Amino acid sequence: MSVPRKHFDYSSPEVRQQVKDILVGAFIRQGTMLAFPTSFPGATVPIVLDESRITALDITPEGIVFGGTSGRRAHIFVGMFYGLSGMVFDMKTVDDADHCPAVCCGKKNLLACVNSPGRGGRIFLAPLQPLAPDLIEEWFIKRPAFSELGEAVPGEPIIHAVSDASLDTLVGVTSHHLFTVDFESGTIQTIGEVPGRGRLAVASEGCIVGQDGSTHLWTYTPQTRALRREAIRLPFGAWGEEPLIWSRGPGRLYAADNSGHLFSYDSEGGFSSSLGKTMLVPVGPMAVTVDGRLFGFCGSGIAKMFCYDPGRKGVADLGAAASFFERRRYGFVFGDAVTGREGELIFGEDDDLGHVWLYFPRIQSHSAKV
Repeated sequence: MSVPRKHFDYSSPEVRQQVKDILVGAFIRQGTMLAFPTSFPGATVPIVLDESRITALDITPEGIVFGGTSGRRAHIFVGMFYGLSGMVFDMKTVDDADHCPAVCCGKKNLLACVNSPGRGGRIFLAPLQPLAPDLIEEWFIKRPAFSELGEAVPGEPIIHAVSDASLDTLVGVTSHHLFTVDFESGTIQTIGEVPGRGRLAVASEGCIVGQDGSTHLWTYTPQTRALRREAIRLPFGAWGEEPLIWSRGPGRLYAADNSGHLFSYDSEGGFSSSLGKTMLVPVGPMAVTVDGRLFGFCGSGIAKMFCYDPGRKGVADLGAAASFFERRRYGFVFGDAVTGREGELIFGEDDDLGHVWLYFPRIQSHSAKV
């Protein structure tokens, strides 16, 4: 779930106080983090410094991660972290694009969205990479051929996009319209007008939801192609200017408002009351592990990780991101998150020389409620 990058003004007294608060709270205190470079260590070089801000992630059921970067140029990459793989591979550089708002995986193909100054957001299609069983003895992954499908809506940048529940269709939103792309044929269709605000999410019943002004959500049902404006009222009043942040868990969605309150949503019960509040705002990318715990980052510039545990009904402060394996790295800004095949959380670092961060949560006690 990609979050717009915000520059950090270290000269501000408020920022200096935030840095002090974070250092007092220390770095990650629970679980294990690994910051992985955008390369195959020892075989390829990482994506260059000012083109490596990871702003989009998606993952296949087999656990293959695909992502997109923003900066001076946009890149599309694949990451593999199971078996004897352990690599990130730069599949494509889009020379005339500087922003990747979304990458989406279908059953056989990948669709990548990119934005370029003065142009409408474009769609690229490529076959998914198979999982490499052994990258120790030989390197056999090749760059796939990408097909440019054209602009989603002429002249309008793409805000966000998701794969539908069937993995047959990409559903996306530009600055003013809702559009779809067929994963097999690559056909682009404009569905209707919607506000180009915030992110999209797949709800428990399979419909796509997106922000409709500051007080409602619109819904789109891919099977019937039905778009409903102002279909669901938000529980937290007027939203404000921050983008809506979502994460999908077992049978429900999680959302965070611009004051840090967390909510869950399902089609039968609607929105819950506040589940708790993060220690900093705004809330950034979030993901849910297999036991139902929600992990995410909050705060501007130097983010802290939080955990919402539905069994214990509370939000815990886990500290700022730090990795000490092979070489020391600290993570301050993150742009998107997905859940790995085996329950780990994968975060894309939206910073210069961005890394793919793997977070392995602490295993719950057998007596813990989930």
